[in-house]
Amino acid sequence: MRVLTLNLFGRRDDWDARRAVIVEGLHGLRPDLVAFQEAIVTEEYDQVSDLLGPQFHLAHQAEREPGEEGVESGQGASIASRWPIREVGEVDLHVTPRTAGFACTTLITELDTPVGSLVFANHLPSWQLQFERERELQALAAAQALEELDADHVVLAGDLDAGLDTASVRFLCGRQSLEGTSVCYRDAWESVHGSEPGETFTPRNPLLTDWDWPFRQLDHVLVRCGEHGGPTLQIVDCGPWSSTTPSTAFGRATTSGWLPTSSCRGVGTKRTWAASSTCAASRPLAAERFCG
Repeated sequence: MRVLTLNLFGRRDDWDARRAVIVEGLHGLRPDLVAFQEAIVTEEYDQVSDLLGPQFHLAHQAEREPGEEGVESGQGASIASRWPIREVGEVDLHVTPRTAGFACTTLITELDTPVGSLVFANHLPSWQLQFERERELQALAAAQALEELDADHVVLAGDLDAGLDTASVRFLCGRQSLEGTSVCYRDAWESVHGSEPGETFTPRNPLLTDWDWPFRQLDHVLVRCGEHGGPTLQIVDCGPWSSTTPSTAFGRATTSGWLPTSSCRGVGTKRTWAASSTCAASRPLAAERFCG
């Protein structure tokens, strides 16, 4: 199984040239699950379908950005899956007034896969540097919603807009609690590479306009950990999805095996979760992550 997270950067900065690079990379990687951020979806155009073709099942964030100077309308989060999507839902991440104006969300899909029942979530929190408090509350809201779902495995991927040492990501990785709640997901890059730098947002990328953005590892694939130890799926590899730079972030690709456990394009019931500043106590988690 291969999981990819990629911020598409809309159709900005010579989209035709970037599109060719992305399509070539997708054909080479052959991902099974993809979390796209800043994807354009309108009544006239579907950027995800344009890149992947008809062989994937798609789920799109409902309330996308209306558009403003430099940002095309319809920008938001999307998920693509090789397996039919049984249910889809979203977590409202507008946890404070400061989040207004950005289409932050956790888009959640429930799937039946060869590894068993699987929840695949695309987490897109607030991006502003000074909004780590919001990212903490958004991580709490996402964790609470995922804990309500009954699945063999949970994979959380996305542009988390924060590094491994920030409170929001430390919380997700089980290194600290937030407001009386704790969970534990395994970061695929860290599982494979340990403490090696895993930059996905770097001045080495010519599309990056900010030369000194303090967070460099923004893109993550996380797999929920089991009650008796590590993730329920074996993380085989993790790395940049492409050696070229088709977007502002390099993205993250993960390949996983799985451990033994005791076509319609539509989706089933849609559920939503309201924004909240607190999370219910977590039950034991089971999951794992991989990169390719």
